[in-house]
Amino acid sequence: MTTTDIRCQVAIVGAGPAGLTLAHMLHLQGIDTVVVERQSEAHVRARVRAGVVEQTTVDLLTEIGLADRLHREALVHNGFYVRFDRRTHHLDFHRHLDRHAYVYGQTELVADLIDARRSTGRPLYFEATDVAVHEIDTDHPRVEFTEAGVRRRVRADFVAGCDGFHGVCRQVVDPSRFRVMDRTYPFAWLGILAHTTPVTDEGMYCAHPDGLSVHSMRGAHLTRQYLQVPADTDLAAWTDDRIWAELRRRSAADDHPELETGEIIERSLAPLRSVVTDPMQQGSLFLLGDAAHIVPPTGAKGLNLAISDACVLSHALGTFYAHADRTGLETYSSTALPRVWQAQAFSWNLTTTLHRLGDDDFDWEIRRARLQRWTTSADEERALGKVYLGLPFPTPWQPAAVPA
Repeated sequence: MTTTDIRCQVAIVGAGPAGLTLAHMLHLQGIDTVVVERQSEAHVRARVRAGVVEQTTVDLLTEIGLADRLHREALVHNGFYVRFDRRTHHLDFHRHLDRHAYVYGQTELVADLIDARRSTGRPLYFEATDVAVHEIDTDHPRVEFTEAGVRRRVRADFVAGCDGFHGVCRQVVDPSRFRVMDRTYPFAWLGILAHTTPVTDEGMYCAHPDGLSVHSMRGAHLTRQYLQVPADTDLAAWTDDRIWAELRRRSAADDHPELETGEIIERSLAPLRSVVTDPMQQGSLFLLGDAAHIVPPTGAKGLNLAISDACVLSHALGTFYAHADRTGLETYSSTALPRVWQAQAFSWNLTTTLHRLGDDDFDWEIRRARLQRWTTSADEERALGKVYLGLPFPTPWQPAAVPA
């Protein structure tokens, strides 16, 4: 098989939000990158993920010229609804903070990012097989892969691992040099995409003694809804009728009409877990997004953390190439991790409050007490809103190098 050598400054493994956003920010600074993705372009464009984008993330995407379609098509939200004891409460974070959340599917954002990458003319390889990363403890790491029948060898100064928790980048690090802290929850989310009218004009969490249900909108007549189920649930055992019956039971209210049912066009089962890897770097390899940390879907922080990581690393690389200053590279992990932990704490708060954790009345009463604080205290509402709408990124976007 023919082997082709490619030289660049930064090799990026993974064409998700972290990898593509990082590639674009580096391009704006005149830094040469190659992006490698093992899945097909069609698969990447179709992957369904989170749909809530923080104000902080939108501000960044706007500044780097990637938010035009988002501003035209995204649903702008002030907060979310919480329902318990058959009553519905609106947590309006906008009134406290003058900021918003945006509902814009990750599939749409990734499509925008792919189109932006294509417009730069820089390499973007899909359907890369046998991807391998070598020599990360040197100043000349390399990424090798096969694409279109050609073995390609990318020689770079640095590698950005944006290929997820099960990707090759995470597998090449030395586990003895890392702390991996995790929490696995004893339940999962059974999710559906359905042709129905949203129950409220913003997303809603329904806290019920028997478990959580979640109701979010993807359009005027399209919803994504979830049920808390045991971690070992067999998805095949849940018929459409059973799903709708349980969603209706847990979301029943005295102040709103009954939940509308309709055609279910997609279903999935997602376990809930939290993972943080410290540090997020080894030698010339830097981990971003799910390759470094995972948050449960409660609170929708995964996408936003991935782009936060990209912002931190792009600033560090830009400073290095503009001024030969390695400070940002050496402190990448210590800069990115505090925001990661704030998101983990927020997700932990929502997850333990909204989900059924025990089988006794004490569990429900503790959860109810927290919910009552959320819905009656302006201070509690404001504190939740600050994290939900997006804490500032650890380093502001500022091009450090002049494009060639």
